[in-house]
Amino acid sequence: MTINVGVIDRIIRAALGVVLLYLAFISGLSLFAAPLFKFGAAVIGVVMLATSILKMCPIYSILGLKTCKDC
Repeated sequence: MTINVGVIDRIIRAALGVVLLYLAFISGLSLFAAPLFKFGAAVIGVVMLATSILKMCPIYSILGLKTCKDC
């Protein structure tokens, strides 16, 4: 597991993950009352938080991308 996600990328991913989880479970918006949108947002939110915490994105690995300067 090599690090391929930089600091700014991690911050954006973490913020996006938190927002998606908020929208899915707390916001009460009618769009997220539908199971497809609710659980879709939840899954994407968890993935965003996980890639932020682990500093590794599998899609970046496949494409050979890196957003970190020191790796």
